[in-house]
Amino acid sequence: MDYSFGPRFLDDGVEFRLWAPFMDKVLLSVDGREPWRMERDDDGWHRCRVAEVGPGDLYRFILPDGTAVPDPASRHQPHDVHGPSELVDLKAHRWNTNSWPGRPWEEVVLYEAHIGSFTAQGTFRAAIERLDHLASLGVTAIQIMPVSDFPGRCNWGYDGVLPYAPDATYGRPEDLMALVDAAHQRGICIFMDVVYNHFGPDGNYLPNYAPLFTEHHKTPWGNGLNYDGEASAAVREFMIQNAIFWITEFRLDGLRLDAVHAIKDDSEEHLLHELARRVRWAADKRHVHLVVENEDNDSDLLKRDETGRATLFTAQWNDDMHHVLHIAATGETFGYYQDYADEPDKLGRALAQGFVFQGEHMPYRGGNRGKPTRDLPPTAFVSFIQNHDQIGNRALGDRMITYRPLDRLKAIATLYLLSPQIPMLFMGEEWGAREPFPYFCDFNEELNGKVREGRRKELSRLPGFDTDELLDPTAMSTFEMARLDWSRLAEPQALEMLALYRSLLTLRHQRIVPLLKGTGGGVGRHHRHGSMTVAEWVLNNGSTLRLLANLSDKTGTPPSPPSGEVIFSRGAATDEIFGPWAVTANISPAAN
Repeated sequence: MDYSFGPRFLDDGVEFRLWAPFMDKVLLSVDGREPWRMERDDDGWHRCRVAEVGPGDLYRFILPDGTAVPDPASRHQPHDVHGPSELVDLKAHRWNTNSWPGRPWEEVVLYEAHIGSFTAQGTFRAAIERLDHLASLGVTAIQIMPVSDFPGRCNWGYDGVLPYAPDATYGRPEDLMALVDAAHQRGICIFMDVVYNHFGPDGNYLPNYAPLFTEHHKTPWGNGLNYDGEASAAVREFMIQNAIFWITEFRLDGLRLDAVHAIKDDSEEHLLHELARRVRWAADKRHVHLVVENEDNDSDLLKRDETGRATLFTAQWNDDMHHVLHIAATGETFGYYQDYADEPDKLGRALAQGFVFQGEHMPYRGGNRGKPTRDLPPTAFVSFIQNHDQIGNRALGDRMITYRPLDRLKAIATLYLLSPQIPMLFMGEEWGAREPFPYFCDFNEELNGKVREGRRKELSRLPGFDTDELLDPTAMSTFEMARLDWSRLAEPQALEMLALYRSLLTLRHQRIVPLLKGTGGGVGRHHRHGSMTVAEWVLNNGSTLRLLANLSDKTGTPPSPPSGEVIFSRGAATDEIFGPWAVTANISPAAN
């Protein structure tokens, strides 16, 4: 694809391009040479062709007031977001996996990782050293938290301002390509978390020279992005081409779109629809998957066609599943958890149907939430018991393993790893890592003060908050405590947990994954039996997968045992008695 944004390499040099409709004149400065005046067309595009420049050269655009700005589509920022952009020829990278087709969605086991804290070095190259561990675990896809260039030394990634440039603290673009290549060699997909609902507060120069924002829409971060107003076509292209850029230039296998409920667009074709359509076209025959985070539980984005293929988005992060499992294991009912604690059968609904709220009133949100899921397969939902948000939304960023018994974690892990929904682990979860994952960032001192105060107000409504204990999100010590300590993998408890996760994922790949392809909607059923939850699914060959769980400290009496084979059992579980925190998985053959 010939991208509209960023430098274009030619046989006799480089064409530089900047969409700056607010500016009558823009200069180009390359490596401190005498600036060139760029030619402006009627649509606000400024262009300039320069010979005798190439990869490695640094350049900036000079606005009429003398402000030097980086390329908004920069491919690399070696000196952070306020510095010059570097010319990088991504086509020069030599791939070892040119025939990689991707993996079908039903085979995916996701593993969310933050590159900066995943290893001691915090780089793309260092992450390659951990791929064999993930492959042996049974992980088939890594979902990387956002890497688009952000200000400072550390960040969760949701404050990015240069969406085409992987942050230099993690390495060069070629290093990210090497990570993708190495993962594909091991049969592992790479997904990227991308943010198309806002820009970070520091280093975004686009509004100085282009109509990036609109007052017509509001978001939690201020004015919405201009996806439907005057001159919005270029803004739409900037974002849609970015999604295609990650899929084609870096050969990623999927994207996770952050907070799509905050993407406001009144166009005839919503940005999300156009993005999904064009990304799928660009991917051609490769398996490429699009996942959303959506607080609105809008099941329309997950619709399937008559063949069962996702027409827009493949799946949604299922926060509802997390919430019911978290409540079961911890008893916490603070904040948003309170709306999931009033009916025990909500656990079964989350397992069997995905969303708990499918149009019902949700008091915490102050309105109705969600749409029905009866036409969706279970693979339309990504389930988890940990992720960056759910850990980071706690004042100390503490993981559940540090404040709840191990048997509870093993029970809820068994449930979500053996359910037909697509599972996602959070880095270190597989061995019971105890390192916290608090929110962290690194801005200038004025912004840091605003972040501290904003974080305090935000967390005051959420579980696990204590004003006196709140960590400083802008302190480097907060970031450092999030780094995984891989040496602890050799400890007995870590090895015990790792063995459980490996056995569960091996079982999933062998017995459950083959039954998922082609499974349609309306296949899940659930009910309560005393203290126990029963969830069942009729899968693609007519067989029934049943999960029976006693997520309580009581001993229960199980329902009549089904015919078929018990493929997994943990805890005291027999035909007559079901002990506390016991879980079984059973597959019954299709009825004749």
